[in-house]
Amino acid sequence: MDHQQRKWETRNRRKMRVRQGIEGTPERPRLSFYRGLKHTHAQIIDDIAGRTLCAASTVQKEIRALLKSGGNRQAAQILGEKIAETAKKAGITKVVFDRSWYRYHGRVKVFADAARKAGLQF
Repeated sequence: MDHQQRKWETRNRRKMRVRQGIEGTPERPRLSFYRGLKHTHAQIIDDIAGRTLCAASTVQKEIRALLKSGGNRQAAQILGEKIAETAKKAGITKVVFDRSWYRYHGRVKVFADAARKAGLQF
């Protein structure tokens, strides 16, 4: 098995382990986080109904205007604050954090801390 195959296999195992106990309900939806090289995305999902309740991304004009790059810690912090603000408007205060296969450090940790500081509980 070459390096790329091993890397993807490890990621998928980690993702399954993280997602094993996480399910978004109407009372406590799932806060899904995605980080790419250029942009960062977050959405709050009700898995039972199968719909997205609210979302935020560094691609959006109002967030993009504040940033030099959408793929750094500053962008993750602003995105965390924005998703918490959007969730409050939708009446959501408690969520379950889904970090997918990402380790809890760097941009993921900055995003989570900013969302908590802005009022989301998880």
